[in-house]
Formats: sequence, structure tokens, C-alpha cells
Amino acid sequence: MSTKNGTSGNLYHCAMEKNQNGKYNIRIRVQFERGGWDLSVYFLASSFNAAMKKLEESLQLLQKSEERLRFWGVERTDDPNLAGDLLQESGLWLDRRREFPRKVAEMNVASARPVPASLLAPVRRVLADSVSQERERAYSAAAGD
Repeated sequence: MSTKNGTSGNLYHCAMEKNQNGKYNIRIRVQFERGGWDLSVYFLASSFNAAMKKLEESLQLLQKSEERLRFWGVERTDDPNLAGDLLQESGLWLDRRREFPRKVAEMNVASARPVPASLLAPVRRVLADSVSQERERAYSAAAGD
């Protein structure tokens, strides 16, 4: 799989929204280079900083567990709960929603490699911006603009 900039690897789309209870809903959609399959997961966090910490942990887990997840997601092992259990133990849930927010942070990471910290700073900025824009739209709608 090749991305816009010509690099290959696992392509991550990350989005953040606030739900009605004020929790941060972080969605991750990954397209795995090996085998050409994808996986969508999400988790909830109580603060932006907690969400970013959990996002980093989740990305590392997805990278590290790619083979195990692929075996479950593509090969459909005899134990369909194998990866589901792995994800849930890590606080991740399968995201079955088809639509994905428009404002996303994208990053490309070589298969089976840790996610470099240098890729997380731009992701943090994009997600912070998406949440602040969402908040501005909500205030405008409440004010009747």
C-alpha cells in the first residue's frame, strides 16, 4: 500500500470527538500494509491529555499485535474472541460505524515498528484543533448563529 507521499506501511487515521457526557471519543482506523486489511477501534477518555496518552499506548499495541490481529481479522481463527479479548483488555472496542469524522490526523508507520514520538506531535495538534472547532460550532449553534 502506498500513501500520498509514496511511503509504505500501516496507515492510521485518528479522530477525536466529545460525546454528550463530555467524554473524549477517540477513533482509530488502521489500514495494515501486510495483507491489505483494516481495523477500526475506539476508546473513551475523560480528558484530552488522558486521551493522548491512551492513543499513544493504543497505537503501540496495534503495531505490536499486527500479526495476532491479522490472524483473527483476516483468517478468522477458531476463536473469534481472541483479538476482541486482546483489544478489550487494552480498553479498546471494535468500531463498527461506517462514517468517520472529516477532521482526522493521518500517520504512516512501517509494519512491526514502534510508533515514533515525532509522529505524535502533529497528531496531537490536529486532534486538539478538531475538538476546539467542534466546541466553537456547538457554541454557535446554542447562540442561534
